Amino acid sequence: MKVRVLIMPKRGLLDPEGRAVKEMLTDNGFTVKDVKVGKVVELEVEEGTDIKKLVEGFLINPLVEEYIIE
Repeated sequence: MKVRVLIMPKRGLLDPEGRAVKEMLTDNGFTVKDVKVGKVVELEVEEGTDIKKLVEGFLINPLVEEYIIE
């Protein structure tokens, strides 16, 4: 089974990489309200794998990140 996990900084927390991308785009003439930079992790796992447990235990920092499993 293939799984994609989108990992993003939690709303309201500083995202220095997102801020740098926004500044670069603005400096180059683009109008951008906000930018968030996250990660995409693609996994191929066996049926029945507890994806939530895997993600929360090993892939994210629950204090500063949130995720979506696709």
